[in-house]
Amino acid sequence: MSTVKLKDGAELYYKDWGAGQPIVFHHGWPLSSDDWDAQMIFFQQQGFRVIAHDRRGHGRSTQTATGHEMETYAADVAQLVEALDLQNAIHIGHSTGGGEVIRYVNKYGKGRVAKAILVSAVTPIMVKNANNPDGVPESIFDEIRQQTATNRQQYFKDFSEAFYGYNRPGAEPKQGIRDNWWRQGMMGSILAHYECIKAFSETDFTEDLKNVDVPVLILHGEDDQIVPYKITALAAAKLLKNGKLITYPGFPHGMPTTEAETINKDILAFIKG
Repeated sequence: MSTVKLKDGAELYYKDWGAGQPIVFHHGWPLSSDDWDAQMIFFQQQGFRVIAHDRRGHGRSTQTATGHEMETYAADVAQLVEALDLQNAIHIGHSTGGGEVIRYVNKYGKGRVAKAILVSAVTPIMVKNANNPDGVPESIFDEIRQQTATNRQQYFKDFSEAFYGYNRPGAEPKQGIRDNWWRQGMMGSILAHYECIKAFSETDFTEDLKNVDVPVLILHGEDDQIVPYKITALAAAKLLKNGKLITYPGFPHGMPTTEAETINKDILAFIKG
């Protein structure tokens, strides 16, 4: 396995395929780099160098006791990018990974990043608070925490139904996709998954979005039951200096998998544009 050793001794697992302009993929909670299969193979075949890592505590990376927050996630990415000496890179993040992307690009990416893409992302902030009155009530995230801590095996079996929109009328569920979601989730650390809930729900990326100068594409499904697009994608687009927004009627949170053909085409057009 390919790993990079981080400053605190943890090892970050990554895949690195092909040659050409690098695209770095950042996965969502509680998954791994395997969630980017449909994009990794497509963009590698389009002549790009594709890189995807397992966030600390997730997948095949070290199950650390600490560091399960956005500052460390972004710093880990910076160390990976430096180790691989990636230049002129495109960073693509799904869900929690979208937050990781915008924090990394703002704090560490100057001179190394060409463009960024946020897919079904948690930016600018999800939780309801005084500054975000239309956000998701904290009680929802408390329920996710409680289920992750006490019922993770079954909860992860159930969670993928809404993730992929398989609970909608006319949907055609694919058991293999749901099983693969569960497989990825159960590879990771229960501690990392538990603490990451605070990271993806409470981290405020407003200033990151405002400060990023590179072109940013936001893609979001209008039937996203996990990260509602009106409080995230629409709000994030207004904060960017150089942003483009595409929303998709009927698409679910897990659209990079269920709607890969459409998502890949729009990402490719943005990269080449």
